[in-house]
Amino acid sequence: MYEVCGEKELKVILALDPGDTISSVARKIDENRETIRRVVNRIEEAGYVVYDDGLQLVDQTIRDAGLELLMAAADISPPSISETYVLPQFAGMEYAYTAIDAVYVWTRGGYQVARNPEDYPLFIAVRESDLDAWTEFFDRFGIPTAEERQPAEDLDGAIQVVLEPRPQIEVEMVDGRPVIPLQETVAFANEYYATFESALDMLGRMYDDIDTDASYRMEPA
Repeated sequence: MYEVCGEKELKVILALDPGDTISSVARKIDENRETIRRVVNRIEEAGYVVYDDGLQLVDQTIRDAGLELLMAAADISPPSISETYVLPQFAGMEYAYTAIDAVYVWTRGGYQVARNPEDYPLFIAVRESDLDAWTEFFDRFGIPTAEERQPAEDLDGAIQVVLEPRPQIEVEMVDGRPVIPLQETVAFANEYYATFESALDMLGRMYDDIDTDASYRMEPA
């Protein structure tokens, strides 16, 4: 019984949505596919999951208990930046990375605007109807949330989550990460051109048929 209760097993159980493949779960929690394949084999043998038109969790109470355990552990060892990026996968609510984080996702990690590890905001779009639930979710992990970025001196820790409530969210998937559409991301980067000039150039080379300011601003007068 206890041999399947390790970190990776818990992350798989928490991140798994009905119908997921091993590859999709691995991308969600930023783990190697082969590692997750072995993990899934162990928890399948133990009776936690089954294959039925994709992966299925046998009992939802297992996931609920795992989430409670994770939240309790956060009181002793607060989530790191990389762990905080994975946490939304465990919330069971729709979301998408937006703003700075959307640029990071669409450039597939190729562009990350400088952010101080001592003052690190994450930006995600959420449904308006879920706003209070998201606030409660992150509060259980000791992570403050707001609809606007808060000054670092007003916070106890380095990490904050900036929630952008929307009536609906249009979500695209890039390397297993939910993110706002590419055109919306480009529009955001164009609005803050001085910060994202290099990112816009990168996006223009990575994707066809997107409207960036980078090309024409670099043309001679």
